[in-house]
Amino acid sequence: MDDVEIQHRHIRSFVLRQGRFTPAQQRAFDAHWQRYGLDPQAPLDAAAVFGRRAPLVLEIGFGNGEQLLWSAQREADKDFIGVEVHRPGVGRLLNALAAANVDNVRLYNSDIITVLDAAIAPAALSEVRIYFPDPWPKKRQNKRRLIQPEFVAGLATRVAAGGRLHLATDWADYAVQMREVLDNASGWRSLGGADGCVAQPPWRTQTHFEKRGRKLGHGVWDLLYERC
Repeated sequence: MDDVEIQHRHIRSFVLRQGRFTPAQQRAFDAHWQRYGLDPQAPLDAAAVFGRRAPLVLEIGFGNGEQLLWSAQREADKDFIGVEVHRPGVGRLLNALAAANVDNVRLYNSDIITVLDAAIAPAALSEVRIYFPDPWPKKRQNKRRLIQPEFVAGLATRVAAGGRLHLATDWADYAVQMREVLDNASGWRSLGGADGCVAQPPWRTQTHFEKRGRKLGHGVWDLLYERC
C-alpha cells in the first residue's frame, strides 16, 4: 500500500476455531467464491469490483453474515466488504448471498490487519462496522481484544473525513475499554451522549446471537464515532 501502513500486532485478536466445515459450505466456496471473494493481498479497486462508485462500508468479523446480508439488502445505495477469518461462517454467507442474488457485497476470508495493510487504500472507506467482537473476557486475555490504540489509529487512515465507526458489544467492560481507546485516539470524534453510547441505530439489526444474549440478561452498548 502507498501512504500509511498499519502496524501489525504481534498478538492476534482471534483464534481459528473452525468447527465443522460442512459439504454445503465447501460447495459454497467452489460455486460462489469467484463471484464474491476478494484477494486480501491485492489492492482493492472498488469501482471496478462493483461496477460503480458508491459509499464503501467495511464490516469486520461478520460471523455467519446475518447482519451483513441484512444491511446489503436494505442499503442498496452502498457497497459492502466483509472480513471474517472463520471459513464456516464465510461459506454460510456465500450461500445466502447467492440465494438472494445480492451483488453489492464482497468478502475477504482473512485477518483484518492483512486486509487493511495490503488491500484498502487510505481514505477509501465511508464507514466501518464492528459488531460483537470477541470480548476475551478474562483479564489476562484483554490484550487480545481487537479495539486497541494502535488498531483504531491505523483504521482512521483508511476512513475518509466525515466517515463513521460503529461499534457494538454485549460486554460492559469492553464497552468501557472501547470508549477509553476511541476517546483518546486522534482522528475520531464521539457522536454519543454523556456515557459515550447511542441508541441502536436503524442500520443494525438484532441478530440471532444478540437475541440469545439479551435473553440471558446481557446488556448491549452501541458506540458511534466520526472521522475528523
